[in-house]
Amino acid sequence: MPKSLLAKNADVLVTMDGERRELVGASLYAEDGVIKQVGPAAELPQTADTVLDMSGQILLPGFVNCHHHLNQTLTRNLPACQNNNLFPWLKAQYRIWAATTPEASRASVIVGLAELALSGCTTVFDHTYVFKSGNTVDCVIEAAKEFGSRFHCSRGSMSRGESNGGLPPDDCVEDEAFILKDSQRAVETYHDAGRGSMLRIVLAPCSPFSVTPGLLKDTAAMARRYKVGLHTHLCETLDEERYTLGAFSMRPVEWMETVDWLGDDVWFAHAIHVVDDEIRHMARCGCGAAHCPSSNMRLASGIAPIKRYMEAGVKVGIGVDGSASNDASNMMLEVRTAFLLARLKMGLLPPEGPQTYMNLSQSHPRRAAEWMSAREVLELATLGGARVLGRDDIGSLEPGKCADFFSIDLNTVDFAGALSDPVAAVVFCAPQKAHYTVINGRVVVDQGRVTTVDLRRVVAEHNRHASALANIAA
Repeated sequence: MPKSLLAKNADVLVTMDGERRELVGASLYAEDGVIKQVGPAAELPQTADTVLDMSGQILLPGFVNCHHHLNQTLTRNLPACQNNNLFPWLKAQYRIWAATTPEASRASVIVGLAELALSGCTTVFDHTYVFKSGNTVDCVIEAAKEFGSRFHCSRGSMSRGESNGGLPPDDCVEDEAFILKDSQRAVETYHDAGRGSMLRIVLAPCSPFSVTPGLLKDTAAMARRYKVGLHTHLCETLDEERYTLGAFSMRPVEWMETVDWLGDDVWFAHAIHVVDDEIRHMARCGCGAAHCPSSNMRLASGIAPIKRYMEAGVKVGIGVDGSASNDASNMMLEVRTAFLLARLKMGLLPPEGPQTYMNLSQSHPRRAAEWMSAREVLELATLGGARVLGRDDIGSLEPGKCADFFSIDLNTVDFAGALSDPVAAVVFCAPQKAHYTVINGRVVVDQGRVTTVDLRRVVAEHNRHASALANIAA
């Protein structure tokens, strides 16, 4: 018999389906991790193997995190890294990350995934690219399986050390022949391309300043042979732009095309410093972008032109980025920050006439183009992220999609006075913890408590590992 789940009597259920329906007094019924019915509570089954009472709650599709570095939970808030921008921040961290052991890696992945699940995130892409001290892609994957997240795991890489013109120390990079061999092993061992897959592999060299053009080309060829995704950091800072202009006499997007890195299987993290022609070219090629607003502010990198991407047809999702450049793995916080930052960017644009904000769409078309609504940013965090990761089986709550969702209690002091529009309240009001989080039909957060691991024990172990790594930094 199929294992069934009923989430019943939600005050509001946000479907993100083709009609963007928001249902009042609704339920969701799933079997074996797949949604069978969504609709008015009275019209759905009344019993199931697992029944969750959603009374007084809003139920939403699970958030999709398009860019993260889970091992970085180990190096949050390091004193030496609190006041740096990207390049010096990286140089202060490389050797610490290279000292991450398998045990530390397991703890960091679980801590990060737990924090994400408690903030409504059900699908996570992790960009791990430093594999030293015994840490491997296998360690990361086993920890994700243990926790229960839907997981896209990178076999990342760094091959270009300082002696070869790169940014990382030579002792933190790997041999390219080994990188390619291990990338092939990771794909052949773990990648599941099937509908509803819980684990997919992405090939993800770190950045233009940490790998060679040859590795980028070879990685792209391998990814297309195996039909897996490609990911890297791009256009994150002006330092990177100066690097590619100096090393290759090209801007980053133009240079990536010369190494076969523009296509509908590619998405870039950050993608801040681009011009309109590059945005249009990314759209034509089908590239995606992972917007990481908190990290971009933390490292003073800039503000990505997200609305211009959206209007051009570039796929856009939201990424938490590394927990050492964000210092949180909170997807709900990231959604709100993306929403607010878009409005700040609008305010920074040059004036376009009379200084009135009474009617943005008529008086200030360019300013209005940067404006983002609460529902738009929720769509980026759900359907947008699914598109970036190349998936059509997550991101909305409708029959045939994966049973990935979360709920928030509406009867809290944080939402008092905001319930004239509960959907917008999710974004406008203070970021809330998930009451329930369900991944593939499995309850991972139950009434605000993680169910799949002993989180208190994992956090204690994690802090011991983090303390040891901080001593290296000191």
